[in-house]
Amino acid sequence: MPDSLILITIGGLLLVGLAMDELGGRTRLPRVTLLVLFGIAAGPSGFDLLPAAVQDWYPLVATMALVMVAFLLGGKLTYKVLAEDGVHIFGVSTGAVAVTAVLVGGGLWLIGVDPVLCLVMAGISTATAPAATQDVVQRSNAKGPFSRTLLGVVAIDDGWGLIVFSLLLAWGHALLGQNPAGVLEMAGKELGGALLVGLIVGLPAAFLTGRLKPGEPSQAEALGVVFLCGGLALALGASFLLAAMIAGIVVANFARHHNRAFHEIEHIEWPFMVLFFVLAGASLEVSALPAIGMVGAVYIVLRAVGRIAGGWLGATATGMPSGHRFWIGVALMPQAGVAMGMAMVAANSFPQYSSEILGVAVGTTILFELIGPFCTQLALSKADGLTES
Repeated sequence: MPDSLILITIGGLLLVGLAMDELGGRTRLPRVTLLVLFGIAAGPSGFDLLPAAVQDWYPLVATMALVMVAFLLGGKLTYKVLAEDGVHIFGVSTGAVAVTAVLVGGGLWLIGVDPVLCLVMAGISTATAPAATQDVVQRSNAKGPFSRTLLGVVAIDDGWGLIVFSLLLAWGHALLGQNPAGVLEMAGKELGGALLVGLIVGLPAAFLTGRLKPGEPSQAEALGVVFLCGGLALALGASFLLAAMIAGIVVANFARHHNRAFHEIEHIEWPFMVLFFVLAGASLEVSALPAIGMVGAVYIVLRAVGRIAGGWLGATATGMPSGHRFWIGVALMPQAGVAMGMAMVAANSFPQYSSEILGVAVGTTILFELIGPFCTQLALSKADGLTES
């Protein structure tokens, strides 16, 4: 692919991002959804306008964008936030993950789906879309307790989801008479490695960054720390999302000399997000939608109900304002890249079910990636207008 075409493509996509940003501001449509729709239209499922080699960029672009998002989300989990909203954050995230997994797995089993496939889809249903959710919150300029709790939930939701997914995968192997130890070992490595990398990178960064420019790390420092964290996690086979989130938590809580930890990342993350969402849309196979069938339709309904019911249950148990309890689950509706990553792992673990797993995962992810940001935006607008009781 010629350098000229690479530069033209990047420049064009960034200008499209600017246009979608402006269109979203004028129409109140989530810019995430607009970018994904543009990606679908420009990709193989649409007019096939993007150079074929562009698809090869997606894994790297996705990692770079998501590692920044995870770090920033982790940075929001400070002592102050956890003291004020920690009970709500952990209650809602636990409720949403547990209820969604039980409803999806149990519901699919009741309609006669193979138990192993039920377990896999239950695990995948717990995944969220941290990038889309954070972008909608930022775009809405929401600053209240509802948005703080939502961002906190999204920050740790995929951690719980990965744990549940790994346990359900091991259960599936046990049902087939296989040894589940390998799955549990892989999960331990992924989660333990993320914790290790987050601490190894986060602790020195907390004390060493922000010295050249007092009070705030430079852009080079910020990107260097974040990308180093993501790269080390990938090299160790650990979750780069959890590693970056843990590093963000450590820096935000231990860097006493920082005015705002890695504020520079917020200044540079949007171009990466534009490329990420457009390429995510381009990678979606819209032709998979008609093929999801009854299993996909039931999955969609049960996951939506599970998000709302689980969020409400966790919010009620922890004493969230009554007007926020319904909407917190609605705000957790987006689902994207993490779910597809889980689906790929599950398809490799159970090759005999790979076509069903990938077909349902792709088809349902398209829908949740498009309608999820609308749900989050609606929830923020409703909750912001409600008073605590």
